Amino acid sequence: MPAVIALIPARSGSKGVPHKNIRDLAGHSLLEWSIAACQQSQFIDRTIVSTDSEVYAQLSIKKGAEAPFLRPSEISGDKSSDYDFIKHALDWLRHHGYIPDYIVHIRPTTPLRDPLLIDQAIKHFMSHPKATSLRSVHPMSESAYKSLEITPEGQLSRIGSGNTDLDAVNQARQGFPMTYIANGYVDVLSTSFILNNQLIHGSYVIPFVTPIAHEVDTEEDFSYLEFQLSKYPEILSKLFP
Repeated sequence: MPAVIALIPARSGSKGVPHKNIRDLAGHSLLEWSIAACQQSQFIDRTIVSTDSEVYAQLSIKKGAEAPFLRPSEISGDKSSDYDFIKHALDWLRHHGYIPDYIVHIRPTTPLRDPLLIDQAIKHFMSHPKATSLRSVHPMSESAYKSLEITPEGQLSRIGSGNTDLDAVNQARQGFPMTYIANGYVDVLSTSFILNNQLIHGSYVIPFVTPIAHEVDTEEDFSYLEFQLSKYPEILSKLFP
């Protein structure tokens, strides 16, 4: 069987919501929600948290994940890339004699997940050997082809087109191609592709369509997630029986 790890990024700095990765949601921190989803996966062998905080590391270990290293401060800032922390984790693992075949990237800021969907995503990627990665997406409420931008002259134009004739965007949304947004539910990455190309996604990325997944960026987002849990309490009981 291929070796599969989950890698959860949880840096301590957050401007919008301080320490949001360990913020409580229905009695469990966001970090704990992600760890619990990974623990119920049938494919994930190890769940590793990449953090710059000793407090976060100890919390992760207490909840059953691994936190075998601390992420350096220079790759833990607002502008640090996903590639930075993934490459750092891979280098540490390789130095200790372990190279996984696949990395499942799980963001704590998208906490409401079904472990069955994580496993479906992993299986889907494994069945596409030519793919460079898998990214989860959900349909946008409005097609991006109906979006607008403001030109340097101060006019509205159809995004990416330079066309300021806006009557076309008033057509029914069914007349436009469906567009999707990456949502952070689950990404599946190829270790060999990352090491050989210094990229994490590449140019042959297959989609994995999920239900709408709400990401936490503001206080209002927490209120919305609490509302979601009040409507669908089975989400909580599935991860924390």
